[in-house]
Formats: sequence, structure tokens, C-alpha cells
Amino acid sequence: MTNQNDSTTRRSIVIGAAGGLIAASAAHAAPKALSMADLKKEADVACLYHCDYGDSARFAQTLNNISNHYSAYGADPFKLQLVIVAHSAAVKFFLNTLEGTPWKDEASPAKAFERVTDLSKNGLKVHLCEITFQRLKLDKDHVHDAPFISFVPSGVATVAALQSKGFSYLKVG
Repeated sequence: MTNQNDSTTRRSIVIGAAGGLIAASAAHAAPKALSMADLKKEADVACLYHCDYGDSARFAQTLNNISNHYSAYGADPFKLQLVIVAHSAAVKFFLNTLEGTPWKDEASPAKAFERVTDLSKNGLKVHLCEITFQRLKLDKDHVHDAPFISFVPSGVATVAALQSKGFSYLKVG
């Protein structure tokens, strides 16, 4: 059950998202970093989508599932909280360039990010794995500057932490 403070927080985030997108386009900085303690369940129904794959068709299906998930709840961010936890090759879907990455010879997944941005209007959050960025020597400044994206210390640890807080687990395969 959400309490008034949680509802007020989610309402502020959702209402402020449009303004945040405008402000974010003015200057680019790497997304904020969250600690494991910052992760919260803010709706009665919460689900994490675990993405550790770089296959564009599979990621597109994940976004279809997220869209369908929101449809079932009337796209109401107070009824449903969805999160993508991305690590390994899945972080490429959130980069504004693939130059200097293991995926430099692939086509940029810009359309996928546009779909994520549209879904973020319903409250979707994206957590990117710090360990992936360190191990692959990826530049955090190449992450799209969007208020719904944050860094977490570890993708797999975040998956487990969210599950322990009552998030359901989904992975498209």
C-alpha cells in the first residue's frame, strides 16, 4: 500500500518529468547515481524488467511488454511502478553514441530510446549498472541525459534488491 508521502513523491516525479526533459536538453551531464538504499517500491504493483542482452528485437519486445503492462493499468503511475534494470550489452540502448564501445559497428538504437522516453511519461525508470560501465570502460557522458535514467552500483544486485522490496521479476527471452 502506498502512503501519502510515497504518492506525493511519485506525483511530483511524474508531473515534473516533462519539465525535466526540457531542462535536460539544455545541458548534458551523466545521470545521477543511486545507492541501494535509494531504491523504493512506490506502488502496490511493481515490476522490474531485467535486461542484460543487446539483441534489438528482444529489447523491442521488452518495450512492447512494458507498453502492454501500462495499458492494463490505464497508464496510471500510482497503480503501477515499472523499472528497467540494464547491465551488460543492454546499456547500449541508453547511449547517445556507440563510438568507443564494443558495439561501435552496430546501428544506433535511437528508435528504441525514443520508445523508452515515451514510456517514461507513465513513470518508467531505468537503472544502469556502474560495474558494466567500469568493466567495459564506457563513458558515462554518452548516456542519454534523461531524468528517468540513473546509475546503480550493480545491475544484478539491484535486481535482487528490488525483488526483496516486493518487485516482480520479468525477463523477455
